[in-house]
This record gives sequence, structure tokens and C-alpha cells, in this order.
Amino acid sequence: MKAKKNTIFGNYYLMMKNRRSFITGLKSTKISSKERKFLKKYKPWGVILFSRNIKSLNQIKEMTDEIKKIFNDKKYPILIDHEGGSINRLKKFIITSPFTGEFFGNLFRKNLKKFDIYFKIFIKQNASLLNTIGVNINTVPVLDIKYNNSSKVINDRSYGNNIKIISKIGNFCIKEFHKNNIATVVKHIPGHGLAKVDSHKYTPVVKKKTNFLIKNDFKCFNNKKSLFAMTAHVIYDDIDQSFTATHSKKIINIIRKKIKFKNIIMTDDISMKSLKFSIKENTIQSFKAGCNLVLHCNGNYSEMLTVAKNSPIIDDFIMKKTSQFHKILS
Repeated sequence: MKAKKNTIFGNYYLMMKNRRSFITGLKSTKISSKERKFLKKYKPWGVILFSRNIKSLNQIKEMTDEIKKIFNDKKYPILIDHEGGSINRLKKFIITSPFTGEFFGNLFRKNLKKFDIYFKIFIKQNASLLNTIGVNINTVPVLDIKYNNSSKVINDRSYGNNIKIISKIGNFCIKEFHKNNIATVVKHIPGHGLAKVDSHKYTPVVKKKTNFLIKNDFKCFNNKKSLFAMTAHVIYDDIDQSFTATHSKKIINIIRKKIKFKNIIMTDDISMKSLKFSIKENTIQSFKAGCNLVLHCNGNYSEMLTVAKNSPIIDDFIMKKTSQFHKILS
């Protein structure tokens, strides 16, 4: 089997082997000696950055360079959750507060030509900054529908309530970020818009029937060319009364068969309060349901260890998709 893999992937396989199927956060603006040993020993598939990790352009570039050096991989996956609007992890360097999903959704409806210009500039400027600091994956676009009674956790992050427009802006966003050598993560698959509570704090339960969901919320994610998708920590009561999408084999099956998403499925942050199990069980259940990667964000070292020890070595599917991700960066 190893010989076969070497034939398929060559030196790429040798570099990637033994990496584990999880993405980890780090605690601060410097990699501690403990975290360095952790990265070398447990080899997460990727690292995600937040505002707490960023002090200056030089500092964060040194940090991402160090991460890539640890793995001897210039294309090592480094993610950031940088949407624009209020979700701005780079606020020390760039103002995005006016440029919400809602802003671009409204602009698309009112003036398509102006939207095309503004959104391309917005993506190009943000992608340029991400490339400068050594980040290569941005967790956009948000493809959740905005409803009148939606939780404020989505609010103006959504492109609106028109399914076709959300889908078209999503396609545009993915294409433009790819052009600028940044991979994307569609979220929150299969749709967070109907949630009435914040999944960071509570478990949302959506009561709508399956047919409605497939024709509306789920439809926004159909046939997206993003290499990555992030799950919603939401229970869809008509499909699975026991588990959120992240832990539901039934929902993951719908994502694969109905929504036809064929690439890497990662969880939303498994330390969020929507998930009611322990960190260990949250990790194990995510893989059992069919997620490919587990995301853990808060930088809590003991939780990081638990996630690492319960995450399998990456398989051929992740290897193949990571190879495709590398092509976006070249």
C-alpha cells in the first residue's frame, strides 16, 4: 500500500504522511515551546488563526513562516476566519465594517456592474493581505439564508434571503479568492439561517420539513467548487432529532448525495456549546458521522491534546484533496 501511495503522490506523500485529521488553534502571538512540540508530535492537518494571534504584520508573518518550517511545507494549510463586516481578524490592518455580506447582497440586487467591481476589489485586497501574512485558506463565503427571526449570529453576515443570489455570490466569491491564490470554506453547511439561537452558546433546533430545507437552505450549497465546507452545529429535527449536522450521519449523507458536495467536510469549532458531549466525544462523533477534518479553535492545550489523540491519520481522500488545494496556491 505504501509503495502504491508513493507512486501516486511521490515526494508529496512523504511530506504529508502521518499528519492527523484535525485543525488546531494556537494560544497567542508566539508559538510556545509546548505548542511547537505538539505540532511536531501530533502533526495537525492545518492551523487556524484568530485576532489573539495577530499583533503586527511582521509578527504574524514570522509566526506563519515558523509553522510552515516546522512541517517543511511552504503550502501548509493556515486558515483564518475573515469574512468582512464585523468578522475581521485583521482589524489592526484593514477596515471591513461597511463591507458585510448584506452590503454585497444588496449591491448585487441594485447594481450588478457596481457589485462586480466592488466585490472583486474587496476580495483582491483581502487576499493580498492574507498572502502577505502567510495565510492560504479563508473561511468564506457564508451561504446561510437570512430570515426575519434568524439568530443574530448570522444577521448581516448573510447575502440575504434570495437563494439564487446567495448561490451566485458564493460562486463569485470562491472563484475570485481562487484567482488570488486563497482557498475557501463554504459555511455553515447545510444551512444555519433558520437557527433561532447562537450555536456558540446553545443548540439550535430547526423544525422545518426536509423538503423545505432541500429546496431552500440546503440549495444555497449545491454544486459549490470550494474545496472545503464547514458544518453547522444545528439539529434538523425532521431528519435527525438526536444530533447536529456535525455529528449526524444522515445529514452528512444529504450533504454528499443531495447537495453533492464532494470535497473536504470540516466541522465548525468543536468547543462550541451547541455540542453537548466532551471534547473527546465531540471529536470521535464527528469522524463517525463522516466529517473529514475536526476544527478546534480556542488554543486550550489540554483540549488540543484530546483532539489530537482522537483524530486519525489523514486518508487518501484528504491527501488527494490537499493536493488539489496546493494547485490553488501555485
